[in-house]
Amino acid sequence: MSAYQYFEIISMAVLVAILIFDLLIVVKRPHVPSMREATGWVVFYVSLALLFAGVLLVMGDAKHAGEFVTGWLLEYSLSIDNLFVFIIILAQFQVPRAMQQRVLMIGILIAIVLRGIFIVVGVQIIEQFSWVFYIFGGYLVYVAWQQAFNAEDDEEERKDNFVVRMLRKRINLTDTWDGGKTRTTIDGVRYFTPFLMVIIALGTTDLLFAIDSIPAIFSVTTDPFLVFACNIFALMGLRQLYFLLGGLLDRLVYLHFGIAAILGFIGIKLVFHAMEANELSFINGGESIEWVPHIETWHSLVVIVASMAIATIASLMKGRGEKGAESYTDEDAS
Repeated sequence: MSAYQYFEIISMAVLVAILIFDLLIVVKRPHVPSMREATGWVVFYVSLALLFAGVLLVMGDAKHAGEFVTGWLLEYSLSIDNLFVFIIILAQFQVPRAMQQRVLMIGILIAIVLRGIFIVVGVQIIEQFSWVFYIFGGYLVYVAWQQAFNAEDDEEERKDNFVVRMLRKRINLTDTWDGGKTRTTIDGVRYFTPFLMVIIALGTTDLLFAIDSIPAIFSVTTDPFLVFACNIFALMGLRQLYFLLGGLLDRLVYLHFGIAAILGFIGIKLVFHAMEANELSFINGGESIEWVPHIETWHSLVVIVASMAIATIASLMKGRGEKGAESYTDEDAS
């Protein structure tokens, strides 16, 4: 085996071990993490991702290192959008604060498994049909438009996904929590608790997000190992990020524009890639379209960082301006 293959095996084993350790902590000691604890875990996972890229670089694989960093930042940026939906879901099911870590952790583990399946299928499709990049690209441009101009409506639609609505109609469900149990007995009747429903909601909702993010990551790399690694690193720190950011998310009013810009750029990049590798006979006679500009990995990295930075700074500036205006109004009234 090559050094890269050994690296794949070892890194996956380490990541699985960390996930198991993290899960055991959450299951055995359910609690509301402090800001210090949440910050520590976020820093740990970010450092781990950078170490992962650093090892690739030391191995002399600068190409894969660059692709990983870009892909990881892309998935991390898009995963922040997940947090808004997580807040809605946890509030909807009235998840007790002490149980939120466990619920999020299990939901994320389900999402990792489902994304893994999605990635394997996606890679196979891409290898067989390069024209699928036209579809991926067009879809991401559409999603970018929706994200920019229909964000509030989209958020409302995600409150209950199809799977949750279907289960609500077919099973006995109580709104009463019974610790971490998925089933409980009330007056002699067995009911499923919200614990089961919220996990299903988190896992399946994240899979819907994967329909956006997986095609996006394919614009950076089609290496299944790197695609999966980018997703794992993005998802692993999501639970701690939920507790760390908390109310700050409500202040990021322009975040959806930043995400829309990223998705739009990635969508265009995928279409350009499809045009470069064109095999469709009714487009340019099945030949590659040579005038299409080639977008490098570092171009994507710059767009991702710039979009998120501008959206965040603009949001915070707006919040500060509104707060200042309120203070001025209060002083004027007094």
